[in-house]
Order: sequence, then C-alpha cells, then structure tokens
Amino acid sequence: MKRILIITIFILSSLTTGAAQSAILNLPRTSQHARFTQRIGLTDITVDFHRPLVAGRKIFGGLLAYGQVWRAGANDNTVFEVTDPVRINGQPLSKGTYGLHMIPGEKSWVIIFSKNSTSWGSFTYDQSEDALRINVTPQAINNQEALIYEFEDPKPNSVVVTMRWEKTAVSFKVDVDTLSITGRSLQNQLRGRPQFEWQPWMEAASYLLANKLSADDALKYSEKSIQIEDRFENEMTKSQSLSALGRKEDAAAARGKAVSIGTQQQVHDFARGLQAQGNQTEAIELFRENVKKDPTSWVGHNDASRVAVSKGDFETAIKEMKLAEAAAPESLKSPHADLVRRLENREDIN
Repeated sequence: MKRILIITIFILSSLTTGAAQSAILNLPRTSQHARFTQRIGLTDITVDFHRPLVAGRKIFGGLLAYGQVWRAGANDNTVFEVTDPVRINGQPLSKGTYGLHMIPGEKSWVIIFSKNSTSWGSFTYDQSEDALRINVTPQAINNQEALIYEFEDPKPNSVVVTMRWEKTAVSFKVDVDTLSITGRSLQNQLRGRPQFEWQPWMEAASYLLANKLSADDALKYSEKSIQIEDRFENEMTKSQSLSALGRKEDAAAARGKAVSIGTQQQVHDFARGLQAQGNQTEAIELFRENVKKDPTSWVGHNDASRVAVSKGDFETAIKEMKLAEAAAPESLKSPHADLVRRLENREDIN
C-alpha cells in the first residue's frame, strides 16, 4: 500500500506539469537531472539533484507548504557529498554522502543533511537520521524558472552553496581545512609512485614551507629528494627548511652547496622568485654570490646591477645592466634595454 501511495503521488505531481512520467521506467523527466561539483583545495563538494520548473505555479507557501520537509529538488533524494570533513555555517559535517532536505519558512528555513541519501524524495524522511541541521534566512530574487544550485565566492578554504528557485534563494557556507587535508594527502601520495622521484618530495616540502606547516617534515622531504638526486632546487629547499627551524649555520651551508651546483640562471631565477615573495635580503645575497660564479656573463652583470641598486648606486647599476644587455641573447636584449631605461630614471628594479 505504501508503494502504491508513493506512485500515486508521483503520477499526480507529473500531471501538474502536463507531462506523463513513470516511477519505474527510465523515461525523459520534466525535472531534469543535474550534478554540480566544486573543488576547494583537494576536497570535492557535489550536489546531485533534479530541476523542477516553476511553470506558473506559486511554489513556496503554495505548492510547497511552509513548515513541511521538502526534498530540495524533484524526484529522488537531492544528494550532497563531501570527500573530506567540512564545516557548514560553522558546524562540523563528516566526510560522506547525505540526503539534502529543506523546511521552507516565510522568514527562516531549515537545511537538513540526512545520513539517509538513498530514499525517494522526502516521503520517508526520518529526523532521527539527521547528521546536521542549520537555520538560514531566505533571500528574495528575480524569478528562477528551473531550480538550480550554484557554487559562489570560491576561495582556497571555502565556498557558498546557493539554491535558487522561483523568487527565493537560500545559501550556506562550506569551510574546508585545506592545509591540514593537503598535509595528510601529501603523506599518502608520497607512499605511491611519486616516492621514487626527486621532484615530488621537493614540491611537498615547498608546500609545507609556503603555508607555514611542519618545517620538520619539510626538512625530511627535502633530504629525501636530495637522496634521490642532489640538485640546486632541493638543496635550496633544504636551506629554507633549516632556516624555518632556526638552524642558520646549517641553512647557510645548504644554500652554499645549492649555489655551487646550480647554474647562474637557476640561482638568478630563484632569487627573483624570492623578491616576488618580498624576501629582498636573501635574494640580494644570492645575487651577490651568483656574480662570483661568472662576473662576465649577462646573468653576472644583471645580478651585479641588482646588488648595486640595493645599495643606491645607480651609476654602477646602469653600467652593469648595459653590459648585461650587450652580452644577453637576442631575445633578452629588449627587456634589458627597458631595465637600463628604468635605472636611468632612478627606479629601483628590485
């Protein structure tokens, strides 16, 4: 009898849209299926739903009475899935797949994340299966004919999920602990095939350092990278790890080794990257050490110019940059000419 009742309700709801549908057969549906996914960091957030149409009807406070549980879409359960633990409007929600239900209200709505995600609609909804309930305030919007869920204001650690239908929108914010999740993910990733190559270990160490996570792990990862292949890049990463740990003498030794085995171009590019991060002091020191490798190359003259600018000696800086322009490859002469012009205008090119 329960199955007959549900099928009857389905057929009646189909008749209101003027389209015959089947609860059993796989036929085209008036409320079409949609699945939207947004990745925040390494976490996928997905809403799987069917899109009913307004079709000239009054929806909220009409077809859908205030105070009654609604399936937040049409047909099957609307499903909300997160691949990592998150926070919904500040409340914790575990990794998993949930049935998404809502209780519309004139001034306040309830959004429900149910542990049961496999039911048909909200007909068998059971509040005891709730994983989380939150209250939100509805917003008035221009008419939205087909129900839609949108991911708005995506940031490295959060996104806002908004449901729009008819003349109402409701939203909730999903916060993700991207840094911690990525740190744990790196540990697992480095147990797979990437463990046999130098670059993944160095990239993992660089991520930890850039985000002020574990400097101890960063040092361990950089040393593992060096064991596989000793290179300028991973020696510099080791140096940065040691600096983060306050081991200044060891950091200087690692940096010295990096400079000794790196090309002038590598050292120059790394120092320019430090400048982009606002680390002028270490960058200038690297420029100074790089000049010693070959003071007559275009890189050596370029770096000597940058060292001179850091001391306010524009005359020397202009002379060195002109020498860099003369020795530079044809493709780099124009950029160097522009640097000369800027120096002649007494502009700090660092």
